[in-house]
Amino acid sequence: MALIELIDVHKTLGGKKVLAGMNLAINRGETYTIIGRSGIGKSVTLKHIVGVMKPDSGRVIVDNIEVQNLSRRQLERFRAKFGYLFQSSALLNSLNVLENVALPLREHTKMSESEIRDRVAQKLALVGLKGTEKIMPSELSGGMRKRVALARAIVMEPEIILYDEPTTGLDPITSDAINELIREMQSRLKVTSVVVTHDMKSAYKISDRIGLLHEGRIIQEGTADDIRQSDDPRVKQFINGEAVGPLTTVRD
Repeated sequence: MALIELIDVHKTLGGKKVLAGMNLAINRGETYTIIGRSGIGKSVTLKHIVGVMKPDSGRVIVDNIEVQNLSRRQLERFRAKFGYLFQSSALLNSLNVLENVALPLREHTKMSESEIRDRVAQKLALVGLKGTEKIMPSELSGGMRKRVALARAIVMEPEIILYDEPTTGLDPITSDAINELIREMQSRLKVTSVVVTHDMKSAYKISDRIGLLHEGRIIQEGTADDIRQSDDPRVKQFINGEAVGPLTTVRD
């Protein structure tokens, strides 16, 4: 049975239909990657899963919970299931690494200061940043910032991790290191991961399944091999990065 389901979800933003009968089922423990063009609704899908946005119609179900029906207080408890890795890493520049990673613990738990420090040290070690607690974000490379952000995403020991463009802005070697880390998180922590990316090399490496989002719905999904071997011209255009094809218009 799926851990995460979107059933006939519709969402219009600024007069534009972003999700149009979106159906999606993600199994417990898998890494599911959503690919698609910029502005097509990938991040909007993540926001529906975590309850930041509510659908105009349709259902969002996570672990048998009807997300669209939750009150604000219920949503706060519900979001404890999630870790979220933002595209920008979203570190607070005025706080050191320890303080950035500790933020969710201080906001949502009653852990003691020593317990918080121990938990932060454990998660930093897990992402390969042992002993970096006192470093400021301005001193970190792009890859290190992503690792700190991932440590913060897992510090509450979530069941689900949402990754929004995790390799954007990174060089190919650092991107591959982040891909390895995503795979390691799934293997060691047994989490369910939902990834949004344009990076096909990343998608192929980390995903159990990949879905192409176009015109408000998933038009094809499958394993990396299924996507590589697809005969659908829309899939071929996207994965080959071709400017001309059924996904684009004259205006593009």
